[in-house]
Amino acid sequence: MAESEEEVDVLVQRVVKDITNAFKRNPNIDEIGVIPCPEARYNRSPIVLVENKLGVESWCVKFLLPYVHNKLLLYRQRKYWLDREALVDITCTLLLLNPDFTTAWNVRKELLQCGVLNPEKDLYLGKLALTKFPKSPETWIHRRWVLQQILHQFPAVGRNRKQQQQQGESEQADAERSQQLSDHLARTLHQEMKVCCDAACRYPSNYNAWSHRIWVLQHMANGNVKVFHDELSSMRLWVSMHVSDHSGFHYRQFLLKELITELSQTPAAATTTTTTTTTTTNTSPQHRSSTVPSGSPQHHSHAQANGELSGVEAAGEEERQLSSTTVLQLFRQEMELCSDLIQSFPGHETLWSHRRHVFYLWHQWRREHQHHCSSNGGSESVHLNDSEPGLQTVSAQSCAGRGESVNGQSHASEAMEVDGASLPDPRDSKRLKRGVLLPNPPALPSEHSFVSDILDNCCNPEQRRFALAYKKWLDTVIGQQP
Repeated sequence: MAESEEEVDVLVQRVVKDITNAFKRNPNIDEIGVIPCPEARYNRSPIVLVENKLGVESWCVKFLLPYVHNKLLLYRQRKYWLDREALVDITCTLLLLNPDFTTAWNVRKELLQCGVLNPEKDLYLGKLALTKFPKSPETWIHRRWVLQQILHQFPAVGRNRKQQQQQGESEQADAERSQQLSDHLARTLHQEMKVCCDAACRYPSNYNAWSHRIWVLQHMANGNVKVFHDELSSMRLWVSMHVSDHSGFHYRQFLLKELITELSQTPAAATTTTTTTTTTTNTSPQHRSSTVPSGSPQHHSHAQANGELSGVEAAGEEERQLSSTTVLQLFRQEMELCSDLIQSFPGHETLWSHRRHVFYLWHQWRREHQHHCSSNGGSESVHLNDSEPGLQTVSAQSCAGRGESVNGQSHASEAMEVDGASLPDPRDSKRLKRGVLLPNPPALPSEHSFVSDILDNCCNPEQRRFALAYKKWLDTVIGQQP
């Protein structure tokens, strides 16, 4: 028995070394897997590397996994000593075979904090583990921890930049460093989106992958309207190919809700600040402006300030008009997508649930929009009533959605494209003042008409059942609300 254990130890140590050497020979490995092989048929290594794919013959797993597992536990109990290089190799092998072993991830956390590992290497290991175990919760949890470590580096670098500026470093070098950090963050964000998409394709309704994707956007792209628009656009094809994936449509609902929230934020703070500053500058305890002659320089300065204020208000009004148009088109395009998918793929409850969520979101936004306009005393030129079909108009007096601002910069100055449809160009201010014709927004009569068409033409019993349930929801929930 002792001789057998020694042989197993020698075998396992050789396999661990072969795995380490495989990553050294090919640092671009993008997938791992287990090769069905009940027993060793040839006197060769059970590690197979073909192009960028790494395989482990199944016969050695029953020896390899218990060995590395016990070694790591003995190390944690301080009954066995392993140097840092051995810890890296053993945890790598163990996590490729069993990524839900929390102790191994904790050891790698300690190695990362000590500087033995870099965050990118751990993200790469997690990416490989997810190719074999796409739903591994411990892998996603560790991945978020590593991303937090990366995000914590940005404030530290910012403080270093201030110190270097105080020491006389040029502004150009500082700008280059800031650009490099921004590019690094953008690359990391893009890689995370790809990892999440691959995991979602490997495992249907992969809740862990979609939750991680939402977390990444909330922490690495919070308030970035362009990123959310790009995600919504890229997800259109994915959901069209996975019409039963509830988690994918839930992610799309999250994107739509975040976009509407950002677009509905008004730049009121800036306008209020400008108003307060102008009022303070041009008034005194004696109200000098009321007694200054009309031809004096003070009167001219006061009129000029009022002109600047009105210009700011006009710019804010045009921005609100653009945001209102954007929100309307987002809802219209999403409802059109729902209609196409429901008609093309009958009998899928996920599509009807998504349509219900989108229409309810539209209904809530319309009510809040009308309440805002009535409370501000503005005239509402965007016809949002369910009882008013036909083309909608946005005029210069619209009191609708607000403009978005990301990191202090307005994104309303560029035309954006969502799902193949261009959003309104804010530079067409004259066209906005005349009034912009918009397609029909979602409305209760149009929804009833859509359901009636489905019921008249469908032969699928499941499709008919979902359509009747949706019609009942419209009457009992939406129809009873003002």
